[in-house]
Amino acid sequence: MLIVPERLAVACRGTPERRTWLEMLPHAIRGLQDRWSLSLGTPFESRDGSCAWVAPAVRRDGTRAILKLGMPHMEATHELQGLRFWDGNATVRLLESDADLNAMLLEPCEPGTALRELPELEQDVVVAGLLRRLWRKPAAPHPFRPLSAMTTHWADETRAAVARWPGDAGLIREGLRLLAELPRSSSDDVLLTTDLHAGNVLRAQREPWLAIDPKPFVGERAYDATQHLFNCKRRMLTAPDATIRRFADLLDVDDERVRLWVFARAAAEPRDNWNDDSITLAKALA
Repeated sequence: MLIVPERLAVACRGTPERRTWLEMLPHAIRGLQDRWSLSLGTPFESRDGSCAWVAPAVRRDGTRAILKLGMPHMEATHELQGLRFWDGNATVRLLESDADLNAMLLEPCEPGTALRELPELEQDVVVAGLLRRLWRKPAAPHPFRPLSAMTTHWADETRAAVARWPGDAGLIREGLRLLAELPRSSSDDVLLTTDLHAGNVLRAQREPWLAIDPKPFVGERAYDATQHLFNCKRRMLTAPDATIRRFADLLDVDDERVRLWVFARAAAEPRDNWNDDSITLAKALA
């Protein structure tokens, strides 16, 4: 019987497409085991929620790997194409793939300790170093969507939830304006990971640290600073401007563009709870 981590099962309850994917998951995994000659271990249970079924694997020749099947997820549609593009340069390597199943056989990170175990100031340096290596222009033609595709998707979700907005609707409307305007005003766009933070960076043997779980979009570098910053909640709530400036300097990007992106996301990104710390942060940056 296939084990499905509880967080993944919960994430799949939201839409018919994801429920259908979950029903087909056992068949897909059995097929991949046969095709790629895999013995599988117990799937990982993520502490941050889950958008994929992920388990340790051993190949026929005895080498270790990670099998990952991603559920239908707008932001992660081109994960395997992104990993193929980066080809192990600062990311885990893609060993095998099946685009139709959104399935990936990945290089394992050993010992696999998450960067979040280090102090945040050290995290800043590691994440910045990885991002600066990852930012490259994909040659046309390529499959990657512009960052505006994601921000438009978010804005539509936020507008649909207008009845649940908190009292300061003007703050949210300004965030929505920036979600539309910022992608249009960027230049020198590169392939972004959009989700690089200390939980998605693992200690490895081939390199000290490798990135996992990219959600690739083409856009401006300043945006890619935001996910790590949102994961530094205490610093961002107590000293947002200084925290943004420090990280922007490490990335060699414009700190004002980073501040605007952080504000836009904090104010207008869709969420279940509209009276949360993100609104507090947006008010501090307004």
